[in-house]
Amino acid sequence: MAGSEPVTSPDQHKPGHRKAGRIGAVVTAFALLAMLCGNHEGRVEDIWLIGLAALLLLIVLGDVVLRRNGLRS
Repeated sequence: MAGSEPVTSPDQHKPGHRKAGRIGAVVTAFALLAMLCGNHEGRVEDIWLIGLAALLLLIVLGDVVLRRNGLRS
């Protein structure tokens, strides 16, 4: 029967390096925050930099929580 097997994607068969991805996201977030000390005027750039850094950190935090609760493999 075709419906008895679970549907999986190729990346679920060979997972990537989770720890490297987390470290990369955190380093990128800090690099974005370091760009606040740039030579730009106005606050629009600051809002974008802070927002993108916060989004990256929220994604990493959400991934940690989901994996701890067993909702992600």
